[in-house]
Amino acid sequence: MASDAMVQKMTDMMARFIGYTGIILPDDVTAKLKELRAKEDNPLAKVIYDTMFRNQALAEEMRRPSCQDTGAIQFWVRCGTGFPLINDLAGLLRQAVLRATSDTPLRHNAVETFEEYNTGTNTGKDLPTIWWEIVPNRDDCEIYTYMAGGGCTLPGAAMVLMPGEGYEGVTKFVLDRMTSYGLNACPPLLVGVGVATSVETAALLSKKALLWPIGSRNPNERAAKMEKLLEDGINAIGIGPQGMGGRYSVLGVHIENAARHPSAIGVAVNVGCWSHRRGHIIFDRELNCTITTHSGCVL
Repeated sequence: MASDAMVQKMTDMMARFIGYTGIILPDDVTAKLKELRAKEDNPLAKVIYDTMFRNQALAEEMRRPSCQDTGAIQFWVRCGTGFPLINDLAGLLRQAVLRATSDTPLRHNAVETFEEYNTGTNTGKDLPTIWWEIVPNRDDCEIYTYMAGGGCTLPGAAMVLMPGEGYEGVTKFVLDRMTSYGLNACPPLLVGVGVATSVETAALLSKKALLWPIGSRNPNERAAKMEKLLEDGINAIGIGPQGMGGRYSVLGVHIENAARHPSAIGVAVNVGCWSHRRGHIIFDRELNCTITTHSGCVL
């Protein structure tokens, strides 16, 4: 049974972790941006990359978010049934968002739908968003955090294709979204693609794909080939950093898939911006934590 002290401790740690991920980019994002800057030969694109790194240096120095749009806070929780705080997680994550909003600080981005007022806390009806995976016979808890900014959310879309459209139809769908809305998402982009049966299953998989380390490849050989082809195709469009032109427009393309009905191909896209604020933290049952995304983070 969880004690009040344990609940408070995990709330405090998650509040600090959320704030930290709003300021400091994950190690793999920083490494990929450095790689793209080194390979880019467009002069304006190089200037933009230099500005991005200057932005990050100032964010760290001033302890302020790396982007003014700190997004809607989302969590993907993979929790063991034996984790002692499993019954308290939803509440403490909400409290952690409240704390991070004032302590970091984070921009107020929670607007109650239909009522049209900003709560001022980054919390609201079913916000922060929490997706759950409950794992039997484990007593640890993995939490992925994500700041879903307005610009990188705009290209998001899902639809169901006729089966005859095949994987060429999936490719066309993704490229259509990138050519029409990619500029809004502050390139270079991390593109998550979900392929399943229905719009909701594909959409959830496409969001999940944004949480994996950059450069991850689908274990299916054909899916991995499609990831590379889509990456090359989006780069060939020439969007470039911040949409100002350049050889490289993506941080990567990740595809998540599930088995589907033979009469339908559900496909979805979710996008992360260059300031891809993702975090991954693992707690054991004593609340000792391991952080895989940010090597310099100490809570």
